[in-house]
Amino acid sequence: MTGAIALRSARKVTIHCPISAETLKRLAGGDLEAIERDDAAAAILAVIRASDQLGDFDLYRGVFEVSFGLEGFTSTERANPTSGQPGERTLSPTAIISTYVDAAVSDPEFAKVIDALVLAHPWETPVIEVSAPIQLVCDTAAGL
Repeated sequence: MTGAIALRSARKVTIHCPISAETLKRLAGGDLEAIERDDAAAAILAVIRASDQLGDFDLYRGVFEVSFGLEGFTSTERANPTSGQPGERTLSPTAIISTYVDAAVSDPEFAKVIDALVLAHPWETPVIEVSAPIQLVCDTAAGL
């Protein structure tokens, strides 16, 4: 790398979070603040913003990206689904919220962050993906 650009090792954390159909409709219509008014998404975003580890880009805190999708599942009779009924096929509008955590964060600290996300998530079995360490481009002049 040349100049003040370097690579930083981080893990990507991706949270699949159900949102209401109304939230999805408002977002598609250009109301970006609708994500902040959705109870489930707002709870996940609050965890990211409150964390010293999640979304830390030195000059910026609480960094996240959101994309939208649709999740499908069939819950078992033993399940207590947030959406749909046990034993039935369900489709759920979903916010896919991604953020990053420095790969150097200790395992106990990282576990606390993941625990907070799980507690904030409305599903009994949250879908939270954690990547192996990846490389992010960063500006060394910013102190990263």
